[in-house]
Amino acid sequence: MNKTFFSLIIVCLALRAVGQNIPSPDIQIKTAVLAAPSEKQAGAKVYGYGADGTFTVLRAGNNDFVCLADDPKKEDINVSCYPATLDPFMERGRALTKEGKNPKEIFDIREKEVKAGTLSMPKQSSTLYVLSGSKDNYDAATGTLKNSYLRYVVYIPFATAESTGLPLKPDMPGMPWIMDPGTHRAHIMINPAKP
Repeated sequence: MNKTFFSLIIVCLALRAVGQNIPSPDIQIKTAVLAAPSEKQAGAKVYGYGADGTFTVLRAGNNDFVCLADDPKKEDINVSCYPATLDPFMERGRALTKEGKNPKEIFDIREKEVKAGTLSMPKQSSTLYVLSGSKDNYDAATGTLKNSYLRYVVYIPFATAESTGLPLKPDMPGMPWIMDPGTHRAHIMINPAKP
């Protein structure tokens, strides 16, 4: 009886601790949309975390943008937004991660599925916006982040260095370059120089 009672107390305390580390849906939404262009923020669909830690839709949205709230299990702040046309690709990555697949397995599975036509990728270029910053510069009460850093990932499936004229690595800070050329996940990396 005592073991059961103490086990229940530990579970309740653990669930309460998890809930305390997860900001309210409003704060998660406010922080998540910081990564989106200003005109897309108010209507973006937002995925985040329920009080129990479950990944879920926090806001349905009414435009063509999707944003991801910060993962409360990770040390610093990292939010991202992208056009809804990229959501099947992103969702498939999340599903494979949940299945325990490693990054190489995820890459290979999605490559095969895109080539087979069972996983859709946008036909045009699509930009992922990634905003990051230190937990020390984050105000969890207001959802604001000071001294944040915004980088861009422009997906162009199967593009190459030759087709884009871009190098395979940057020669200087802020210079765009192509990563994963010739694959479903070919993308232009744009990491602005940090101040």
